Amino acid sequence: MTTTANARPGALHGVRVVDLTSVVLGPLATQILGDYGADVVKVEGMEGDHSRARGVTVHRGMASIYLAINRNKRSIAVDLKTPEGRAVLERLIAGADVVVHNMRVRAIEKLGFGYDSVKALNPRVVYCAATGFDQDGPDRDKPAFDDIIQAACGLVALNEAGQGRAGYAPTLVADKTAGMAVVNAVLAALFHRERTGEGQYVEVPMFETLVSFMLTEHLAGKTFVGSDRGGGYQRLLTGGRKPAPTLDGEIAILPYTARHWTAFFTAAGRPDLVVEYAVNDRQARSDNIPAMYRSMAEITAVRTTAELMRMCEELDIPATTIYTIDGLLEHPQLEAVGLFETAEHSCEGTLRYVRPATKFAATPASVRSQAPVLGQHSSELLHELGFDAAAIDDLCRRGIVIQGDPRVSDSLSLPGVTAAAEGPG
Repeated sequence: MTTTANARPGALHGVRVVDLTSVVLGPLATQILGDYGADVVKVEGMEGDHSRARGVTVHRGMASIYLAINRNKRSIAVDLKTPEGRAVLERLIAGADVVVHNMRVRAIEKLGFGYDSVKALNPRVVYCAATGFDQDGPDRDKPAFDDIIQAACGLVALNEAGQGRAGYAPTLVADKTAGMAVVNAVLAALFHRERTGEGQYVEVPMFETLVSFMLTEHLAGKTFVGSDRGGGYQRLLTGGRKPAPTLDGEIAILPYTARHWTAFFTAAGRPDLVVEYAVNDRQARSDNIPAMYRSMAEITAVRTTAELMRMCEELDIPATTIYTIDGLLEHPQLEAVGLFETAEHSCEGTLRYVRPATKFAATPASVRSQAPVLGQHSSELLHELGFDAAAIDDLCRRGIVIQGDPRVSDSLSLPGVTAAAEGPG
């Protein structure tokens, strides 16, 4: 299950992360920390992470989404409803640098691992709670998943304004955006600890994070208190910004600067439009953008995609053919940089995955291992925590800990997830 890793350790080498997360938001965040070199211990309940059953599944408990966001982790499966199981987690936390969870706060406090309890075990710990909603607000206890947050943060309404119908983005944009916010927050808190020795509580609320994300461009007229102008970046909503039609399909093309638009209209034999739309006046160009996009679509509709690509490349205008998900595997840029790699998984065969995209000159990110089966490292981790062989055998025999066989996934028993573990996606 191990893949070739870079000889030099990652930037977070020596940092231990106790990962109490599930679904997408949390596991994506902790995977990135693992890619950066951290020792990530994935603590799962006896039923396993929700994402083990999400996506395409060949073997039970090892679905494609789980495989995509749980590499570079060691899995221990332990029943936290038992005193013995909680004692195992207490030992893990006592030696950890970071604890990340995305349970509802009341659920993790009921388990006995709220911040105050964890701080008592380990005052230097960076404790990151990825919550659904800011805990100072009235929605603090509400469950939060990607669809709910997309609707609450304004994204669904923007889709309706821009496309004429409400709809979710066909990607887990809320989960993944909040997950990257978790990484940023943890790294900042670790940096603070390096300077001061002080651990701290960190909260990353999914809803508020996505509202901030959405309003970067869409706060618009509401930026100015007292203005009667509304929110929403009109260039995106009503400016006609969408793939342009061609003789044989569609193309993504985006003349952006005055030089781009001048070159495009001139090459297309319509230099008059440069004057008509006042292309060289930045504010006028912005005001005229809906009409400019309509003219661009009329020009592209009578040319082939290949012809337009050649023209844009010669003029240095941003453009690309439109790729399908399957087609990305043959994208020449991605092939050249080797973004897709393969590895042999002990029970899933040959897997394709996306390597870390970020490059570090001195502390390279790396893929050291693929996603583990449920409880694959339970015995290994218990041994590291000071349990002897007899104690480990006893915990496994009594069903308090699962020791998963890395060569077998079909035999895993994964009953439904308990409501107590529910939290942000």
